[in-house]
Amino acid sequence: MAGTLYLCATPIGNLEDITFRVLSALKEADLIAAEDTRNSIRLLNYFDIKTPMTSYHEHNKIEKAAVLIEKLKAGQNIALITDAGTPGISDPGEELAGMCLDAGITVTALPGASALLTAVSSCGIKAGRFAFEAFLPTDRKKRQTVLSELRDETRAIVIYEAPHHLVSLLSELREVLGESRRMAVCRELTKLHESICRMTIGEAAEKYAKEAPRGEFVLVIEGRSFREIEEEEQDMWSEMDIASHMEHYLKTGMERKEAMRQVAHDRGIPKREVYRALLDKEKRNGYNE
Repeated sequence: MAGTLYLCATPIGNLEDITFRVLSALKEADLIAAEDTRNSIRLLNYFDIKTPMTSYHEHNKIEKAAVLIEKLKAGQNIALITDAGTPGISDPGEELAGMCLDAGITVTALPGASALLTAVSSCGIKAGRFAFEAFLPTDRKKRQTVLSELRDETRAIVIYEAPHHLVSLLSELREVLGESRRMAVCRELTKLHESICRMTIGEAAEKYAKEAPRGEFVLVIEGRSFREIEEEEQDMWSEMDIASHMEHYLKTGMERKEAMRQVAHDRGIPKREVYRALLDKEKRNGYNE
């Protein structure tokens, strides 16, 4: 019989956050696949775990996955751990899990510490709905695309960032999302110097421009309000006459009756006013001809 791939959540700071189930899996597995064996050996030594370890990371994730899958097919059980937190979330574990499932190998997750959920649950920002962006792309074009998409995001936004990039990220967020958007800056979660500061994006940018950021950061940013978006759209429509507003929807392939209904909704007026305005314009155009 084939073995099982265990996705084992490890502490994000405080070693006491590991679960009994994860400890058992790490001790009983035939092999531990670790994102960074130099980092993980400290965890294993702390809990006196002697299980053999091999590296599995971003730069060998496809080739090494094939090797690990062969071991699993041969009946070995493998525990996958990341540097910290839950494997498969913003790390190469997602590739291995997917390839194992495609190969018919059982994959099971052993839940535990997660910087994402720790930040969302403790930040005080309304985040019943949230968009998890992890680390933003380093490629400038892709990064700008993601940031522009986030501008009108109504869900809370969760972003990971390293200390040496925090100041530039806050500057970008300030430019795209605005000065007054509320956020929580979560630093060194579960560790000795943990802190959670609620402030605006502008205040955060000013704070860390003056004081050097230290530690790992999770930013939780409130989503844009539906009311703000509606007000902005109404301002846009008010600058456009009804005929141009209609043309905007007709160009998208919308039927005329549906477009009239949508224009009336956008402008907060009865549909008959839209009809009358279009009729008046048609008459004026007829006289001009």
